[in-house]
Amino acid sequence: MAPCAAILAGGLGTRLRSVVNDRPKVMAPVAGRPFITHLLDQLADAGISRVVLCTGYMAGIIHDELGESYRGMVLDYSVEQEPLGTGGALRHAAELFTGNRILVMNGDSWCGCDLSMFEQGVKESGIASGMVLTEVPDVSRFGAVETDAAGRVVRFIEKGEESGPGWINAGIYLLPTCRIMELKTGKQISLERELIPSLLQEGLIGYRASGQFIDIGIPEEFQRAQTLFQSSMKGNGNL
Repeated sequence: MAPCAAILAGGLGTRLRSVVNDRPKVMAPVAGRPFITHLLDQLADAGISRVVLCTGYMAGIIHDELGESYRGMVLDYSVEQEPLGTGGALRHAAELFTGNRILVMNGDSWCGCDLSMFEQGVKESGIASGMVLTEVPDVSRFGAVETDAAGRVVRFIEKGEESGPGWINAGIYLLPTCRIMELKTGKQISLERELIPSLLQEGLIGYRASGQFIDIGIPEEFQRAQTLFQSSMKGNGNL
């Protein structure tokens, strides 16, 4: 497994403030504990040894509650003084990364995916970069991702252009550290709109996960997350 992971945890969470307004979105309580701890559990289970938390809005709350370690993993913090976007946040944190590749996760979404299998699938493809895909009943809210027979991503479809069931970006990536280092520092950059599409020519594997997907960014999904994680904690099966 990649020795280091990064969680994008700097979002403002404006759409969620009607139900969570005293803490950053990643610290919103889900099944009795901060949402981000469910992601950290996933990383710990995969054998990750170090996690860089890319924080910004209410960064102090995240640091104060999580501290410097979690389940044996070292926690490092990269704090944005102003919003840099998802790609800019990664570049800002890049000096803290270790290893040739970095596992990157959105801090406000969950996908039931075996991260070790994801990394193995990317490795076996011979391609340096990969992203996890998840199937949803309606892609219109998210945009869709098309792959070829070999699993390579060939096209991104914008939000609202198509509807119905399909595969979407699950917000989990395996990226060469060198590609992140090539980004300009101190600049607002979108990982999804700028860096990821630029990888298509050299190759980007779309790994299809079979587990549940949840994005807590809106109140309805935040409430659904409570039910999903509580059921999982009661032993009713994995997410």
